[in-house]
Amino acid sequence: MSLDIADLTERDIAKTIDHSLLRPELDDRQIDEGCALAAKYDVASVCCRPADIRRAVGLLAGTDVAVGATVGFPHGNHRTETKVAEARQALADGATELDMVLQIGALKSGRDADVQADIAAVVAVAHAAGAIVKVIFENAYLTDGEKVRACRLSEAAGADFVKTSTGFAPSGATHDDLRLMRANTSPQIQIKAAGGVRTLDALLAVMELGVTRVGATATEAIIEDFRARKAGLAVAPAGSAKLGGGF
Repeated sequence: MSLDIADLTERDIAKTIDHSLLRPELDDRQIDEGCALAAKYDVASVCCRPADIRRAVGLLAGTDVAVGATVGFPHGNHRTETKVAEARQALADGATELDMVLQIGALKSGRDADVQADIAAVVAVAHAAGAIVKVIFENAYLTDGEKVRACRLSEAAGADFVKTSTGFAPSGATHDDLRLMRANTSPQIQIKAAGGVRTLDALLAVMELGVTRVGATATEAIIEDFRARKAGLAVAPAGSAKLGGGF
């Protein structure tokens, strides 16, 4: 059964969104505007490039919007020492959430111990600072078996979230992948969908599959659509059908 908008608040929607500010060509003005939009809609976080963390922290001071940063982005095949150094700097700059890419090549090579150790090293640094870690798989490049192993290795390493993709691969979040990830992680591990969640209906659909965060650039369109539908419910004649997710 689909989620019913009548039962959701704007905060329920907004706090699933990590507003993405990761495109390589974004300039300072666009970062400023992105942070202002994130604050306006009170989303969960902005996910930004490492060089932008301090700027975002300053712009979002006094809000309830966290600042997240990428680690080992977008390909994941950095040395663990490099990822740890990047994580330490991001935390020192004020990030409280880290979205790290696992070592894709090592996973595909069957070097599971290396993949787990790489994640665990970043998790240790983050958790010591009170931050959370989302592990990006980049599912476009993985078989289902590799995705299952990635789930188990991420959980064993202490990660807080598993995440589908960077948004820069040939494909992003799919429903089949989200079901697979939810089925192969414990309930305390959260799921983040990234890549392709551009509408309210798409967001509601992945929420139904157990997703608690999405990476999005279409934040304004999603929340304004939610507001419009809620307003429509408020003026609907008594006894009329509720507007659901529409899928």
